[in-house]
Amino acid sequence: MRPKELIQLWVTIFNAGDAGKIAELYHDDAINHQVANEPVIGKNAIRDMFANEFAAAEMVCIIENLFEDGEWAILEWKDPLGLRGCGFFQVIDGKIKFQRGYWDKLSFLRQHHLPIPTE
Repeated sequence: MRPKELIQLWVTIFNAGDAGKIAELYHDDAINHQVANEPVIGKNAIRDMFANEFAAAEMVCIIENLFEDGEWAILEWKDPLGLRGCGFFQVIDGKIKFQRGYWDKLSFLRQHHLPIPTE
């Protein structure tokens, strides 16, 4: 599966809130680094991260732009509440090896009425 196709599937599964299915799109030793947080390493840890996030907030990813360059897919997204961000996905052998995302964590926490860290 090409990187762009894989990320279209990723968005569909993300919007369904299925942590188990989304984790299957990652290599066993994949890294997911949302720059507002510490990197998450390994498919099982990534599954747990998504399970926690899906339980904490109803999230929807709307594709604004999706580009492919070699083994990379670049996703520019928005959500219904007005948050915007982008993600970079390295796809090797049909699975995500590395992901980095940029978004405003403070705005996300406020929009979802979640606790704001004091540190």
